[in-house]
Amino acid sequence: MTKKIPATLIPGDGIGPEITQATIEVLDALGTPFVWDPQHAGVGAYEATGEVLPPKTLESLRRTGLALKGPLTTPIGEGFRSINVTLRQMFGLYANIRPTKTRLPGERYEGVDLVVVRENIEGLYAAMEHYMPVADDPEAVAYGAGFNTRAECRRIVRHAFEYALQHGRKKVTLVHKANILKKLSGLFLHEGRRVAAEYAGRVACDERIVDACAMELVIRPEAYDVIVTTNLFGDILSDLTAGLVGGLGMAPGANIGEKMAIFEAVHGSAPDIAGQDKANPVALLSAASLMLVHVGRADLAQTLDRAIEEVLVQQGVRTVDLGGQAGTKAFTEALLSALKN
Repeated sequence: MTKKIPATLIPGDGIGPEITQATIEVLDALGTPFVWDPQHAGVGAYEATGEVLPPKTLESLRRTGLALKGPLTTPIGEGFRSINVTLRQMFGLYANIRPTKTRLPGERYEGVDLVVVRENIEGLYAAMEHYMPVADDPEAVAYGAGFNTRAECRRIVRHAFEYALQHGRKKVTLVHKANILKKLSGLFLHEGRRVAAEYAGRVACDERIVDACAMELVIRPEAYDVIVTTNLFGDILSDLTAGLVGGLGMAPGANIGEKMAIFEAVHGSAPDIAGQDKANPVALLSAASLMLVHVGRADLAQTLDRAIEEVLVQQGVRTVDLGGQAGTKAFTEALLSALKN
């Protein structure tokens, strides 16, 4: 009998509940081992409890050490701090894994198959931001500071090389801006080179300045296999790579720590289409696939991935953001039928 695995389920805001419902239906049909503990976070949680991360949610996460999470709303320029950033720092989720692979025929880029490994808790997202008053304006100057530590640079680069070995990848690219940020980014590059030397003969390594990497990704993405970089650069490049294969509706993410892993759809909560049966659940479904691999059920992950490909490619059933006509429910039904065959 398959061992049951407790996991926290956070549906999220906006379209989150819809794509979460679709994903759970598919996972149930697949026979996955998860026992879900539904919890709230984000705007919905704030409206209900006055807190964006209620104590019950945090307790559940600490107990299970495993979660599937829908999108959470983050106010732009004001309001509460990003819940995603808070969770990553609170639970030491130091590695953000963003695989990017072509699924749809006829896309601008064929054969894209790469992974961005992003350092997740340091850098310029440490939120060390302040205002400096000038004359009668208390917010005349905004300034921020980031930091990278030698230990964290080593850890994230080693994670990227180990990921490459475990997944049959051939090359890791260190992406930096050490030509300008000679200390902040230079430390990452220096430690990255030291770690890379430990894997010489097993995994190749090269280096790119981040702006050159961005340019090359839209010219010849096939030149990249595994990219490892710091927090801000990884955030930008992982969304860029998602754009090569159809957008964020196709992009799953994994946040990995020593004692916890949270898997998520990386797109926003899209409140403008919430409740309209228009949301694309592929990103969260793909995140669930990553979650299955994480708990040792790669067999179920492969079955899920094949079903998604059958629906998208062979059947041509696609949501509006992918140029199709299907709603969330119709796409889910097609996927459930594909799993039965």
